[in-house]
Amino acid sequence: MKVAARFGPGHRILVTGGAGFVPSHLVDALIARGCTVVALDNFVTGSKENVAHLHDTPTFTLVEADISEGLPTHHPALAERFDAILHMASPASPTDFEKLPVEILRVGSVGTLHLLDRALADGARFLMASTSEAYGDPKEHPQRETYWGNVNPIGIRSVYDEAKRFSEAATMAYHRSRGLDAAIVRIFNTYGPRMRPDDGRAIPTFISQALRGEPLTVHGTGDQTRSICYVADLVRGILLLLDSTETGPINCGTEHEMTMRQLAETIVSLSGSSSEVTYITRSADDPEMRRPDLTRARELLGYEPSVTPEDGLARTIEHFRDRLGG
Repeated sequence: MKVAARFGPGHRILVTGGAGFVPSHLVDALIARGCTVVALDNFVTGSKENVAHLHDTPTFTLVEADISEGLPTHHPALAERFDAILHMASPASPTDFEKLPVEILRVGSVGTLHLLDRALADGARFLMASTSEAYGDPKEHPQRETYWGNVNPIGIRSVYDEAKRFSEAATMAYHRSRGLDAAIVRIFNTYGPRMRPDDGRAIPTFISQALRGEPLTVHGTGDQTRSICYVADLVRGILLLLDSTETGPINCGTEHEMTMRQLAETIVSLSGSSSEVTYITRSADDPEMRRPDLTRARELLGYEPSVTPEDGLARTIEHFRDRLGG
């Protein structure tokens, strides 16, 4: 299966959360294709540094705004029609779930509805960035898109889980009832340059601790697993879905599954650190295992991740080393 590039020179793309970790890499890839890109961000978790290299790029515009409040009408970059809208905005780390619960719920509900209305008005393709969190603490392994999940609707993680599940439901409602050209991607654990060192997720936390020579704090026994995906592989998968006519949902990630203990030990080794691995209390509703079934992505999009954990983690460690000065 080969998907032809559908968006390129002459196309206008809106990326919400565009100054965030994954979205900023998507912005780079779209601009490299020749697209005109408008990135919208309120900088609650995104950073202007992530797109600073695009400051003098004529096909790039950064707009500071909160999509939960609707698209601002005063900015000329938002007045013209968009060919595609990628809804990537949302705080997404475990620490955000406690600090920004209402913000997460709003961007995944009213924020999504604002963008769906705009996509419908523009006749744009709409791509919703969902998450493996939609599966909760799964009873099925690996997780297929047909699995409905095992989610605690009132737990500490529920603000993110349910916001994304609402966004998926809203996207499908607009697709079915109003004919919107829409797609849903379920993103599995992704890492790489531009992650926040303090964002609370395992990889940036472990790398920061290793480079500072501190103990790596693994939650629980460390036997819980994640399948980690380097950001370049994820971006390629998202663009394949954007270019296609598929609706999804479609999983995107890798099958490189490892325990949290193995991940910590690998980072210690690759960073040349002398840090030890220690264990702390496990957070509530922390999923026991995560690995995507990539059958749909392979068969419908021709997607195949290519970056090994060792290679991707080494690149990410070097980025953090430069950033932290370690």
